[in-house]
Amino acid sequence: MIGIIDYRAGNLTSVVRALNHLGESCRISDDPITLAQSSHIIFPGVGAAGEAMANLRRTHLDKWIIEWAHAEKPILGICLGTQIIFDYSEENDVQCLGLIPGAVKRFSTNLTHDGSDLKIPHMGWNYVEFRKAHPVFRGLPEGSEFYFVHSYYPVPAQNDLIVGITDYGTSFCAALAYKNVVAVQFHPEKSGRPGLTILSNFCRWGG
Repeated sequence: MIGIIDYRAGNLTSVVRALNHLGESCRISDDPITLAQSSHIIFPGVGAAGEAMANLRRTHLDKWIIEWAHAEKPILGICLGTQIIFDYSEENDVQCLGLIPGAVKRFSTNLTHDGSDLKIPHMGWNYVEFRKAHPVFRGLPEGSEFYFVHSYYPVPAQNDLIVGITDYGTSFCAALAYKNVVAVQFHPEKSGRPGLTILSNFCRWGG
């Protein structure tokens, strides 16, 4: 059973649809006792870091997520769920969960590509260059693109945590891995076959 963390950050139904398509059993919950019965945890989300952290603290999910990760059980962060596993986010100037050393920064307002200004938020399909092998990213077709919607991006304190990068006027971390934690800034549940491959790999990964 795949547990999906509900902390009022939206986008949960898209994850459920993707898992259902893969034939994976899943449940959405904000109850740590219910989530603890899962084999894997997905930590998705869209929205603001400050509100997300407030909701996690209110439901005591902040401590539970840390306990789950420290127990070396598989966890997948998606978009906002990726950002708030870091130490700190510039969005709302908030301290986050601290599972991954590093910070989350806002894109500069003067990003350009081929002489044209780039819009913030970064929204749309982009190529991800996977620079190291990892079981969750195995079997992806060459040149795979993924769907992004974000104004902030993760900056791990250690470069060796970075698995994949994307360029949007600047190069940034789009996928990372640390022990039993894997996280992506893009939305695999909205990224067609390559995204489904990632979700399928994660559901079979032992952490």
